[in-house]
Amino acid sequence: MKVLLISTYDTYGGAAIAASRLMDALIGEGVDARMLVRDKRSGNNRVTPLGSALGNKWNFAAERGGIYLHNRLSKRYLFDVSTATTGVSVTKLPAFAQADVIHLHWINQGMLSVREIGRILASGKKVVWTMHDMWPFTGICHHARDCRRYEAGCGDCPYLQCRGRQDVSHRVFRRKTKAYASGDLAFAACSQWLAALAGKSPLTRGHTVLSIPNPIDTAAYSPENKAEIRQQWGLPHDKKIVLFAAVKTSDKRKGTDYLLEASRLLAQEYKEQLFFLIAGNDGGEIERQLPFPAKSTGFVPPHQMPGIYNAADVFITPSLQENLPNTLMESMACGTPCVGFRIGGIPEMIDHRQNGYVADYRNAADFAEGIRWVLFEADYAQLQQNARRKVLKEYDRPVVAQTYISLYQQLLDK
Repeated sequence: MKVLLISTYDTYGGAAIAASRLMDALIGEGVDARMLVRDKRSGNNRVTPLGSALGNKWNFAAERGGIYLHNRLSKRYLFDVSTATTGVSVTKLPAFAQADVIHLHWINQGMLSVREIGRILASGKKVVWTMHDMWPFTGICHHARDCRRYEAGCGDCPYLQCRGRQDVSHRVFRRKTKAYASGDLAFAACSQWLAALAGKSPLTRGHTVLSIPNPIDTAAYSPENKAEIRQQWGLPHDKKIVLFAAVKTSDKRKGTDYLLEASRLLAQEYKEQLFFLIAGNDGGEIERQLPFPAKSTGFVPPHQMPGIYNAADVFITPSLQENLPNTLMESMACGTPCVGFRIGGIPEMIDHRQNGYVADYRNAADFAEGIRWVLFEADYAQLQQNARRKVLKEYDRPVVAQTYISLYQQLLDK
């Protein structure tokens, strides 16, 4: 079986990492899997970059420029929406012709246009689309937040300065409707939460919608000696370490305001017992505002992240928008319990008071309580075992790969 994965990136960002992990998992199960990307950042010879540097920059700038104009020259929400007006061509490539299954991932920012998606479906190829956010079934937004207009064709988009019933969100929605009607499509959501939302959109009607999680290499992400890891990173041995990690830790959507508020509540009683570790770009901004001793590592290469997770006693994700975060999966695979808000796919990953703590959404006090409970009240060893066991059962590479292989085969047998 030959599977061609298509993604904007191969290693940059959570969706790209998930796509690359799936490719590796499929290869491990005997599938001939390859990937096409706009921006290649790895040395993997199974990943092929498309387009030219100049052409890709033009596609990216042309789409963003159009959004900028639609928003009356406002940069607000510039990267919260995508119109997919530009992109590269894939349907005439030998790799496309040779593939049995085309597997789309996150394909925005100049990778694929809506028109090209229509051509892919019209080719007669079996197509699977892993949804890493809501864009495949909305008009233009990646996260609809409280908006439900995508259930009725979009329009009057809250992300647009120039909005109305026939605005660009509605027009792109109509273009997607036409493109998706060109062939059969199986939408695979990374979480049950996202699958449920997708099922409410007219764009998915007549197509398959199911939930399949992202995979993880549980050999690479596994428990290690905490004392040795802390020694390597120069971290204290006499404090409980709270870890927060993100590509850009200062991103407000990652819930940094709630992190800081929760830390101030914890400082009232546990000032001398906690240490905060921040992994990711811009972590210094958070470090300076915390009422605890802290260390910002800056960007940490993926191969070093297992050590970071193992150094911590708890991993926290106060994120306000999430699907099925890789960071939670990675931490749990290392046996480090997690605390997160009740949003998106997080409650599917964290079993409340079994392998971590699920706090009420946007409730900093409950978030602080979750950290306190994990570190000072719960049976910590049991939490560690449960976290690792959950990942091995549901997210391990062979488990997820076989689920996808079964889906591919069902489509090919039609």
